[in-house]
Amino acid sequence: MGYRKSVLIAGAVAIAALVTTVSSQAWSPLTRPNYLTFNKSVALPGVVLGAGSYTFGLADPGTLDIVRVTSRDGKLVYFTGFTRRVSRPQNLPNGKTIMFGEAVTGSAPPIAIWYPLDGADGHEFIYR
Repeated sequence: MGYRKSVLIAGAVAIAALVTTVSSQAWSPLTRPNYLTFNKSVALPGVVLGAGSYTFGLADPGTLDIVRVTSRDGKLVYFTGFTRRVSRPQNLPNGKTIMFGEAVTGSAPPIAIWYPLDGADGHEFIYR
């Protein structure tokens, strides 16, 4: 009985440590944040963003292409997801940060690619 209790406690501690580690990484400050404002609704995989200002940034720029979209003040997270890294087209104007995909009539246009202002690469959103 004592061994089983020890194993359960050790397991609970391990799970708590894992959750704490993942949580601290998931909510770390965004790198390369861009503040974007939309005058109409736009879509990302699984979410529609209403007209307004949002922060786009990389959640883990060192190893993965995870993009997080938050409220302008960073308090609300609207999207966190894997993206595909794509090269910025040479003829794309420097100030252009968003490429839209095709939308069904009457629905919010999907954001296809986000190009950070200070980068040569963009992040293509994965829709299924």
